[in-house]
Amino acid sequence: MAKFQKPFISRPEILNPKIGDPLGYVSNDGMWAAVPLGNTKKFVIIHNGSQEKICNNYKQSMDYIKRKTKLKNKK
Repeated sequence: MAKFQKPFISRPEILNPKIGDPLGYVSNDGMWAAVPLGNTKKFVIIHNGSQEKICNNYKQSMDYIKRKTKLKNKK
């Protein structure tokens, strides 16, 4: 199984560090991703290639992904 890594950004200092994790998040299996939405604090949740939800911050997006993966694992 291939590991997915965060994308390389050559000048990360241009991103606002107060936003949270400006690079976003990709799960190890590649099914879930939290992608920063423009120049805001919001993150778009992408599941299996389609947009699932827009969260207000990085923490909410991570909580949403963890909750959904736990539900899937229980079934």
